[in-house]
Amino acid sequence: MNLNRATIIGNLTRDPEVRTTPNGKSVASFGVATNYSWTDAAGQKQEKVEFHNMVAWGKLAEICGQYLAKGRKVYIEGRLQTREWEGQDGHKRNRTEIMVENMIMLDRGNGASAGAPLQHATAPATVGATKTETATDDEIRVEDIPF
Repeated sequence: MNLNRATIIGNLTRDPEVRTTPNGKSVASFGVATNYSWTDAAGQKQEKVEFHNMVAWGKLAEICGQYLAKGRKVYIEGRLQTREWEGQDGHKRNRTEIMVENMIMLDRGNGASAGAPLQHATAPATVGATKTETATDDEIRVEDIPF
């Protein structure tokens, strides 16, 4: 049996960048920082920050692009994936990313009321919902978000 799961809670380091592939699928990339603190042998508090690269696809990518912003606190579930390519200088490069499958916004963004629920979004592959709304594919409505 194999398992490839990543679960993190952290803050966005940059606004999501949403692009569209040539076949029309949306993809969002953004960074999340997590920190770890401990007390060393000398009794001094130490802290280390890790930076994680996120990639979301489809409707989840559009939701991330619309609702997430630098500094927001999020919960992310996904799987690790490493891409390899050859740079323009001829050297091999690689990048490990978390392919986002589930995202929960843990803080209240601008314009949210004090009693508003925290927002939750899951990749459509795990939701299994059908599209019955009359909105265009380019428009994301609050009613379309599965949380």
